[in-house]
Amino acid sequence: MDKSFEVIIIGGSYAGLSAALALGRSLRKVLVIDAGKPCNLPTPHAHNLLTQDGVAPDEISAIAKSQVEKYNTVQFYEGLAIGGNKIPGGFTITTADGIIFSAKKLIFATGLKDIMPDIEGFAECWGQSVVHCPYCHGYEIRQLKTGIVANGEKAHHYATLISNWTDELTVFTHGPSTLTADQTKQISKHAISIVETPIKRIQHVNGQVQAIVLEDDTKVELRAIYSGPEFVQHSRIPEELGCQLNEQGLIHVDGFQLTSVPGVYACGDNSTMRSLSLAVASGTKAGVVVNKDLIEEVF
Repeated sequence: MDKSFEVIIIGGSYAGLSAALALGRSLRKVLVIDAGKPCNLPTPHAHNLLTQDGVAPDEISAIAKSQVEKYNTVQFYEGLAIGGNKIPGGFTITTADGIIFSAKKLIFATGLKDIMPDIEGFAECWGQSVVHCPYCHGYEIRQLKTGIVANGEKAHHYATLISNWTDELTVFTHGPSTLTADQTKQISKHAISIVETPIKRIQHVNGQVQAIVLEDDTKVELRAIYSGPEFVQHSRIPEELGCQLNEQGLIHVDGFQLTSVPGVYACGDNSTMRSLSLAVASGTKAGVVVNKDLIEEVF
């Protein structure tokens, strides 16, 4: 396998494949390094993506990869990228297998890693009946008895937003509320209960929420939960190369997907709002911009 490329894309899900497609069609020599662990792996159906609404995420990825593979200038490497370095004229990327690849430009489409809270049953339900986004999942769980596991500003945001999809809402702050007096008043005015008792576990059947069991053994029956767990960058290589993160912990990019490090670009969940369509769009933009930058360097 070749070791030298014009562009290396780290991450082969929606954003990475979209960037690869744009670059493959631009006749660029590209390597896509992918470890095969997308963050939406537990999610049974993708939504809000035109022509693919309701299709399983892995099915969409498989179709996308098969289309990108038709471009013979694009190669794939199944493995984990663990390190990167700046070298004269470009960068190197080292894999867990000890292979070192080089390229003039890097595109990180590495996504985010969610940090599950220490609540029994949460991880088992994540992506199925415990979800983070009403635009991705709200229609399917509309008008169900729904819980919000969050506190403070995030709880207030969820309560106002999710009330558009269901009027059977309960906020679980999982400990003393940090909502302001005005936020509490506004939430309560809309008949949304606020429960401060810590959560013992989420009762579920094969990932489908049945109830939240509180520390005092009170059981609150539910069929869906919204929660936005903490997250970290799935790959630390961008930071190691000097890429700046914004206050949300996302890779800072400009309007052309360029990071704070010249020659390094980012697209998808690692640098924008989580959305399949936005991941695809940002990947296309990254691929187009990288091709343009490569042209301008020699023209």
